[in-house]
Amino acid sequence: MTPQSPDLDLSRRLLLGGGAGAALGALAPGLLHAADAQPAGRQGPLPRRADVVVVGAGISGLVAAERLARRGVDVLCVEARDRVGGRVLNHHLEAGGTIEAGGAFIGPTQGRIAALAQRMGVRTFLQHNEGNSVYISSTTGRQEYTGTVPPDPTILPDAGVLLTRIDSMAAEIDVSAPWSHPSAREWDAMSLGEFIRRNAVNASGVGNLIKSWTQPGFGADPDELSLLFVLWYVAASGDETHVGTFSRNSDTAGGAQERRFVGGSQLVPIRLARRLGDVVALRAPVRRIEQRGPHALVQTRRGTVRARRVVVAVPPPLVLDIDWDPQLPTDRRQLLRHMDMGQLMKCDAVYETPFWREDGLNGFGINDSGAARAVFDNSPPSGTPGVLLAFVGGSTWREQGPRRRRERREAVLRGFADMFGERALRPIEYTESDWTKERWTRGGPTALHAPGTMVDFGPSIRRPFGRVHWAGTETSTYWSGYMDGAVRAGERAAVEVGDRL
Repeated sequence: MTPQSPDLDLSRRLLLGGGAGAALGALAPGLLHAADAQPAGRQGPLPRRADVVVVGAGISGLVAAERLARRGVDVLCVEARDRVGGRVLNHHLEAGGTIEAGGAFIGPTQGRIAALAQRMGVRTFLQHNEGNSVYISSTTGRQEYTGTVPPDPTILPDAGVLLTRIDSMAAEIDVSAPWSHPSAREWDAMSLGEFIRRNAVNASGVGNLIKSWTQPGFGADPDELSLLFVLWYVAASGDETHVGTFSRNSDTAGGAQERRFVGGSQLVPIRLARRLGDVVALRAPVRRIEQRGPHALVQTRRGTVRARRVVVAVPPPLVLDIDWDPQLPTDRRQLLRHMDMGQLMKCDAVYETPFWREDGLNGFGINDSGAARAVFDNSPPSGTPGVLLAFVGGSTWREQGPRRRRERREAVLRGFADMFGERALRPIEYTESDWTKERWTRGGPTALHAPGTMVDFGPSIRRPFGRVHWAGTETSTYWSGYMDGAVRAGERAAVEVGDRL
């Protein structure tokens, strides 16, 4: 590789590949806007050779590609979709304003995505948090409250004990190797649900409350999650100088849901892709990766590229759709077979104003039943129009997902009305995004470890396979499953590859 000026080379690629938006026929109406039209990327045939091919133009893949390009590496980033961003996707409302159909939030200790957004000129704003939250229990009824845990006397003692224990256990976890903990096999064999039943007096009540955290956060119920995986997830909710905690993962103020992005989170990968220009090639799903001697052949629908190194940055289950020669190592295949994507959809109702704020409510709500289990104020930074968001995940998705859209809409709106009043039944717009139906994602927000999988298969999560390296948010040691984890994973993969060229 001949050294060049990285900035000059990157600017050249931007001039060649940036500019007009791509054809966007596959996306639903409302998902695009002139202000963040997709970059065209590389047109025509793909190059026959590159130093590095990055598979996937989500945040992680784009970060890896940019880091390598700035080092003077000849890199190509191929993406199956006709857009960039992966699990980050904007939705533009008919009433005006932008919300996120996918990943949306940013909070304390998420310094990597914060720095990237700042560099891309994307500002953040505080998630609305003024006023009371709402809690609806099938036993105690509707309550308004402040803080992390609803003041339900039937669950409050158990919740306090359990969350303290989870924080204490998580503090012992090595985020780079959770399987190395002395109790790792015991904790991995147990589900979060079983842990709750063993350690709570009112296990049903507090388990239902924690389900309102796992369904939006994982797209799964407590019984579907390895306890070790959940403890690691909490431990990863920090950085090198801040220990992860349950509250930082779950809260709005001071937590992972503290802020959102002005103009929508997808602006970050869109602007990054514009800088990369013809480094990015859309509509190029990878069919086969063949490693032979000093090179790897990456076969896509748009042509085959010979590379010295490959970075794969796609959701774990999609890796198994690629034809590998030689075959992936057994432990890697087993890991991917056991990392199912969560089941999650986002349902948003739009109103002329955020009327709940007039009643002293912040728009956050928890319900122990129904279609709207975890609800957020999802209004744009201006405050108008008003938007209520319901995360429908895990068993709630399995109940609501197969229903007709009209029936599901009615169930979600009824959930909003139970929390915030009858005005919630009359939105001016309603939209939903079911990530299980996204061909190149198949679920969200992240891939999961079920009980009994992390100790046996987890150690291969970042281990290179010949000339192939792994990125994607699930491979991050901090903030796995979040945009910050995606940035971290892309940066790490770029260092690995750059050091080996």
